[in-house]
Amino acid sequence: MFILTRLTDLLTIQPTSFTIPTRQALEDQINTRYANKVIHKVGLAICLYDIVKSSDGLIGSGTGNVNINVEFRLVVFRPFKGEVLTGRISNSTHQGLHIRLDFFDEIFIPKDYLFEGSQFDHNEQVWVWRTEDGDELFFDKNETVRFRVEEEEFTDNTPVDPALRDSLADADMKPPYKLIGSCYQSGLGVVAWW
Repeated sequence: MFILTRLTDLLTIQPTSFTIPTRQALEDQINTRYANKVIHKVGLAICLYDIVKSSDGLIGSGTGNVNINVEFRLVVFRPFKGEVLTGRISNSTHQGLHIRLDFFDEIFIPKDYLFEGSQFDHNEQVWVWRTEDGDELFFDKNETVRFRVEEEEFTDNTPVDPALRDSLADADMKPPYKLIGSCYQSGLGVVAWW
C-alpha cells in the first residue's frame, strides 16, 4: 500500500528561514511542496521519509535566497494491482460504489465488479447482493468493506485559462489519481458479512 520513492528537486530557502537549521528548513519545504499531493504516475505523496543527500547552497543574485539540490525519499500511497484494502462506503450510485479511506477518497467499484446478483435499489439508494440462498445483503453507507484493487488511473490535469474555467463543468474535472476496485470474490464486500 505504501512505497518509498526517491526524488530530486531544487529547493529555495529564503533569508527569513536562516534562523532555522538547514535540515529542518529543507524538510519543511519538501513537506509543503509534496505532502498530500498526487505525483503523476507515482501516487499520493504522504510525507518525507528522509533526505538522502543535498548540495551546498548557492546564493541567488539580488534575492539572497539559497538554492539547494536535494535528493530525498517520500512515503507514497500506491497500492499494487491485486492488493486487498479495507475502506468505508461513502455513497452508492447506479454506476457502482464510492469508497473512501481515512486519507484517500477516490476509489470506485463499478457495478460490473460487484458480486453476481447485485442490483441497485433506487428507493434506498443502495446496492443489494441477492445470494443464491435468497438472502439480501446490503452495501449500506459507511459500512466497512474489503475490496481488491483492479487498476489505477492517473489524469494529467493541466491548468485551465481562468476565462474558460467558468464554462467547464465540475463533472468534467477528473481526479488526478483514482483507484478502481472489485468486490466479486469470497471474503470481499462488507466485512460484517464474513
